Amino acid sequence: MSFFRDYREHAGANPAKFFKSTLFQSERLLLGLNCLEPGQEQHVHTHAGQDKFYFVVEGTGRFTVGDEVREVGEGWTIWAPAEAPHGVINTGTRRLVLLVGIAPTRGG
Repeated sequence: MSFFRDYREHAGANPAKFFKSTLFQSERLLLGLNCLEPGQEQHVHTHAGQDKFYFVVEGTGRFTVGDEVREVGEGWTIWAPAEAPHGVINTGTRRLVLLVGIAPTRGG
């Protein structure tokens, strides 16, 4: 197993819904990419017992965490504590690439 990854080799698109790719996964952490084309959305949802972060690698999006909604771009980190409703929509004109970290669910 290599401990090094170039995110660009794992980015992609899916016309039906946003694209997901796993970079690394262990019992304690899942690190992946979410790629959203313009207008695509990850609907607001929650994770029981799992904190999550998004780091904006490329593009611009409107993020919801709890009652807070902000439009941010490259270089921003968004923190979604466990049980907090969160989601994102690509509001830009190019692909939104997010580095995502979350603890995997128990047993999976």
